[in-house]
Amino acid sequence: MTFSLGSRAISAGHRLAAFDQIGSTNTEAMARARDGERGPMWFVTSEQTAGRGRRHRPWIAPRGNLASSILEVIDVSPAVAATLGFAAGLALEAALRRVSVEASLRAAGSDHMKFSLKWPNDVLAGRQKLAGILLEAEAVAGDHLAVVVGIGTNVIAAPEGMPTPATSLAALGVHIGAEELFTELSDAWAEFRGIWDRGRGFGEIRRLWLERAAGLGQPVAIQTGGATVEGTFDTIDEQGCLMVRTSGGKRIPIAAGDVYFGSAASAGAS
Repeated sequence: MTFSLGSRAISAGHRLAAFDQIGSTNTEAMARARDGERGPMWFVTSEQTAGRGRRHRPWIAPRGNLASSILEVIDVSPAVAATLGFAAGLALEAALRRVSVEASLRAAGSDHMKFSLKWPNDVLAGRQKLAGILLEAEAVAGDHLAVVVGIGTNVIAAPEGMPTPATSLAALGVHIGAEELFTELSDAWAEFRGIWDRGRGFGEIRRLWLERAAGLGQPVAIQTGGATVEGTFDTIDEQGCLMVRTSGGKRIPIAAGDVYFGSAASAGAS
């Protein structure tokens, strides 16, 4: 089976560059933007050898996993572009649900088959990380911004030794190929990218994201800038910042950081 766009993505004018193997789909996408590519265009592979996640952590996709990046060149500010990551999370969660119907029925409500969105950029299955999202942006062509949204999904294998325990679709009993998942993802992206609408629809994206948020209303600790902020995960605000309500009732916005829930939060995210 080969990678192909879904019908909705094709109708939206999206294009595709597929690779048997590549160092990083994000790197390739940004290089194309510097050379004049304006997108929207997908870059996809089932074997990535030099990918990276947040804080430059390695994100290696062994053959059979899905590494994909969508390039969009848009005339929005970096702050608005950052909210596109929430649309990406919704798109991936929707695609995962569509390819996991049979396994979900077999699991009959088991928590390990419940997909949720962990701020700012992970998709969880139960309490385990199934996928990660990385946004990168660079100014091109005057006032335009090249935005690359990288989406990596553990299809057949999950890395070990990660800050959050990881799993794969195969381990969950979802036996599909990266190609099938990508087709669903490309269509779901067209849907939620349309809702986002250059940031004008972030209010609706925010509402949908919060419905699927992991840890909402629960104890949370965020490591950010060498400090740890603890409290309750209250909401995300209109800019996509995580709002923490401290024990004293103060609400603190967090723009970036590593999030820990439950017992890890009680331990101060040590």
